[in-house]
Amino acid sequence: MRGVNRVMLIGNLGRDPDVQYLEGNIAVAKFPLATTETFKDRAGKLISQTEWHTVVLWRGLAELAQKYLHKGSLVYIEGRLRTRSWEDKEGNKKFATEVVGDNLIMLDKRTDGAHHGPQSNSHGENIEGFNSADIPPMGEPSQDLPF
Repeated sequence: MRGVNRVMLIGNLGRDPDVQYLEGNIAVAKFPLATTETFKDRAGKLISQTEWHTVVLWRGLAELAQKYLHKGSLVYIEGRLRTRSWEDKEGNKKFATEVVGDNLIMLDKRTDGAHHGPQSNSHGENIEGFNSADIPPMGEPSQDLPF
């Protein structure tokens, strides 16, 4: 039986994407992404928990991130988990788990009606994407659903 390695995240960038170019002019972008869950504890107090994820984007998505994303940008990232290991200078084994993104949608609201350029998915197709106002609140069904 085959396995499934799929990750879907909506969160804010912790800093501007760090883009580097590898041999053959292949772009790779890396940035931290914060996802926050909010819930009420038994006493009714609101509690927020933030998780930090390291996101890696390759080629066209890396260039898109460099051009349009910045610290605080709200994005939807879809991809897979990858764990790398290496030895540091002292010979200690180190591990890093990253989200390798293969789909990116910018969710920031446009300001002053300005369009900051086309968005694209992993296949290089132009997409308009969502903004957070397009997503119906939980518990309220959208009138546009076909079922």
